[in-house]
Amino acid sequence: QVQLVESGGGLVQAGGSLRLSCAASGRTFSNYYAMGWFRQAPGKEREFVAAITWSGRGTYYADSVKGRFTISRDNAKNTVYLQMNSLKPEDTAVYYCAADQDPFPSRLLTDYDYWGQGTQVTVSS
Repeated sequence: QVQLVESGGGLVQAGGSLRLSCAASGRTFSNYYAMGWFRQAPGKEREFVAAITWSGRGTYYADSVKGRFTISRDNAKNTVYLQMNSLKPEDTAVYYCAADQDPFPSRLLTDYDYWGQGTQVTVSS
């Protein structure tokens, strides 16, 4: 019923930039869902990266990415984006987008109802 597909991952050098996209199908955006980005490195738990309200007026970031990453959304296109600048090797992970049935976002994995399959981001030193 609700599908999320991430794209835009790849291999970049430290200090470079990458833009991730998450295309949603179904009723996700039309039902006022908040959206979030999470990431998971090998051997580590999935962690919060950024989130955005349905309206796009409120954004939230993990301290580790604040000032470097920017989350945005275009509800007309059913797409959420994550612009990543000044990438570091520690940013290497599989990045997932997620949808929350509430219009206001959360930093907690358990509050999200739908997940994409992820896209690999690798930052070389």
